[in-house]
Amino acid sequence: MERHCEDRSDMDFFSEVRVRSDSQGSTGSYGKFVLRQRVAQLMTCMEDVSSDDDLQEELSRSIDQAFLICGKKMPPKMQDFRMHIITWNVGTASPPRELSSLLLLDSSSSNVDLYVIGLQEVNSKVVNFLSDLAFDDPWSLFLMDVLAPLGYVKLSSIRMQGLLLLAFVKHKHIPFIQDIRTNYIRTGLYGYWGNKGGVTIRMSVYGHMLCFMNCHLPAHMENTNQRLDDFERMLEAQQFDGESIGSILDHDVVFWFGDLNFRIADFGIHFIREVVNSNRYNLLWEKDQLNIAKKKERFLQGFLEGPLKFKPTYKFDLNSDVYDTRWKKSLLGFNGKKRKPAWTDRILWRLKEDSENELDEAAASDFEQILKINLEKYTSHMSFGISDHKPVTGTFTLQMKPLILEPSVTLRAEGEWNADHDSLISYSVSKDFPSSTWDWIGLYKAGFRHTNDYVTYAWVKDDEISFSKDCSQVYINADEIPLDGGEFLLGYFCHNLQCLAGISDPFQIQPGRILSSKESTEEKNDDSTKSDMFMGAGF
Repeated sequence: MERHCEDRSDMDFFSEVRVRSDSQGSTGSYGKFVLRQRVAQLMTCMEDVSSDDDLQEELSRSIDQAFLICGKKMPPKMQDFRMHIITWNVGTASPPRELSSLLLLDSSSSNVDLYVIGLQEVNSKVVNFLSDLAFDDPWSLFLMDVLAPLGYVKLSSIRMQGLLLLAFVKHKHIPFIQDIRTNYIRTGLYGYWGNKGGVTIRMSVYGHMLCFMNCHLPAHMENTNQRLDDFERMLEAQQFDGESIGSILDHDVVFWFGDLNFRIADFGIHFIREVVNSNRYNLLWEKDQLNIAKKKERFLQGFLEGPLKFKPTYKFDLNSDVYDTRWKKSLLGFNGKKRKPAWTDRILWRLKEDSENELDEAAASDFEQILKINLEKYTSHMSFGISDHKPVTGTFTLQMKPLILEPSVTLRAEGEWNADHDSLISYSVSKDFPSSTWDWIGLYKAGFRHTNDYVTYAWVKDDEISFSKDCSQVYINADEIPLDGGEFLLGYFCHNLQCLAGISDPFQIQPGRILSSKESTEEKNDDSTKSDMFMGAGF
């Protein structure tokens, strides 16, 4: 398309602006002049714009340039990122057959971007635990079976005995979720046993730092102080690798959930049950131990929770919605007390006070805050009866202005891929990308289930065949390409950020030719001869 605009680069334009502005000594008056000049240029260009897309692109670019000249960068628009958090003490039970309602899969508003699932009391007997160390545990496998066909990938997970934390994200968001780290802390038996404690996943979501804590705190009515002491210790002691953010409360948003084991004080079991049966939950809120602690404890300041407008989630008879009816035998043979209903299973969050002020002070007054959290729904799910706890879910909308607008790595499969031939991958990285010799590019089948679910991979340095400032190439040996072909994609794993920093578009691999044993031997001999010739030529 022929254009009558001045044929010069934006860099030249801004260099000229900066020189002139300095010489005049008044950025304000000259800034207005430049704005008028840019609008005039835009109006001239509009006559030659052939499509609405071109017009929109030119208009957006010109407005951005105008704001840059005035010393302000036009911030990106607010973007909604929907998260569904689940906490459930599963009481060593296996996954149920159906979890659609818990995952919002049977809802018309099931558009979830990130699932974060925290389980407590996952079966951690020695045989089960050792097996889960070598292979994915039954809960992880079950959830991948359900979510992978819907376009979700297991982003990260961490297990500490009975505590399990999983994060699943929609495929399209993968390159924008970076700096993924996990950690855990034991608090059982004075810190030597992991039956109680917390497991944590933190990540950068479009440049905003989020931290998810799944905790199992000490049980029983009288252990309130121990619960608070353990959680305070977790906040202080858990540190993450890397230079960006170390402690939990330094993250932009912290989600704290799990079997927190706080009980309802003072009221007797009969009164509590009567109030619950009449749906007058508000009469119990002031005696909830966690609500009381939030008003007194400094380290809990800033943690928010939705209203407890659902039944207390503990303690139920198995496979029912009836509260504890069985008298239990104690160690000495005496009857133990039935448990009072309580909201032991909770989801809270904390927004860092200064996270909304990441823009410079001059611009902050002109634009909205760049991070908001809206709680859509906070509820329990009474239909699940595999344990004496009911699962609790919180659905949140994270409204944010993305700080990362493009993937850090772009990559593509070069040419037509065939399982009979070596293949090339081209990739380029953004400025200041923290590359490492431990980075690799994985070949994934379309619809892969988790980040380690690659078919094969190539080291970006060891398998590199060309390198330039703008583009590099690596190869994958034909022997490592699936013989039956199919639809695949490429993912660049960044060791320093512990994430897939870039994903290619899907592409087809043509099936390979199945060789007879004689042909296979002859081909190997040919490859050996070619290799000898290659080495003899001095390469």
